[in-house]
Amino acid sequence: MILEVADIRIPPGKNAEFEAAIGQGLATVLPRAKGFIAHKVQRGIDSPERYILLIWWQALENHTVDFRQGPLFAEWRSFIGPFLAVPPHVEHFELALESGWPR
Repeated sequence: MILEVADIRIPPGKNAEFEAAIGQGLATVLPRAKGFIAHKVQRGIDSPERYILLIWWQALENHTVDFRQGPLFAEWRSFIGPFLAVPPHVEHFELALESGWPR
């Protein structure tokens, strides 16, 4: 399992609109993506214009090839693209250590 971490910055004052748009994209686009497992979106407390999008994939290629190079990526960007202050910084991680999942 691979974790995609996207650091997203939006313009000030656009939180409600962005959260509605990303929620719609997550609900309608990602479930159709090959290898998609789950997602979480965290809003910054100290920087409310900053969001961390966490997406779990079965394999790295499910994100980098199947999703990013396929037709669903353009559909996904149509939801969040209008709110991006800068291009998101995206990295991939694999599990090294774990305790329990926070609730």
